[in-house]
Formats: sequence, C-alpha cells, structure tokens
Amino acid sequence: MILLPAIIEKISTRKDNTLTLMLATNELNPHKVGEIMSLHNRLSYVAIKPENFTKTELQLVDSMKVDEAIGKTHSQRLRGVLYRGWEQENEGFTQFENYYVNKMETIITHLKSKLS
Repeated sequence: MILLPAIIEKISTRKDNTLTLMLATNELNPHKVGEIMSLHNRLSYVAIKPENFTKTELQLVDSMKVDEAIGKTHSQRLRGVLYRGWEQENEGFTQFENYYVNKMETIITHLKSKLS
C-alpha cells in the first residue's frame, strides 16, 4: 500500500462520464516514485479523506484486492468499443445513445437468429 498526502488539483469529466483526478504531492523519494510508477495503467483502489487514516481504516484498505482480470465488465468494454466506433463513423447518428441502441439491437437480433 502506498500512503501519501496529496492535493486534488484538478477534476475533469470524460465523455463516458468517468472522472479524471489530478493529484499533486510533496517531493517524493525515488523508492516511493518507483512504487507509484509501477501502478501506471493498472486498476488500483484509491482512498481519499481530509485527515489521517486510522489504523483500522488502513488495515481495511490494505486488505482490499484488485482482480485485474476484471477491470471493466464485458458490457462496459462493449459500450466503450461501440463509442469508439461511433466516433470514427457515426452512420448519421448525432447522439451516441441512439447509435448505441441501434447497434445493440443489431447485435441482439443477430444472436437471436442463431438460436434454435
């Protein structure tokens, strides 16, 4: 577990309604920097509160495990792929939600046609 004080400098929303948080820390020693860099692009838990964590809270956070195989659900991944497809070729749909519904219906109809 990496524990360090930080200031939230920027919060922004993304097109898929997720958030991007920019944190600023004090100067860190090379070991701590290496620990943080090793987590780049890896799903991790983050705990934020304005005061120090209690021993019990630290134990709870430390006991949490990330199943990196999960990351996103299959439906979240499919929605993300469809969104990228809409960005590249919107097929006349001005709103992603309309494109999404249309593509999902196409996929559902295709899979249903394969059933006996």
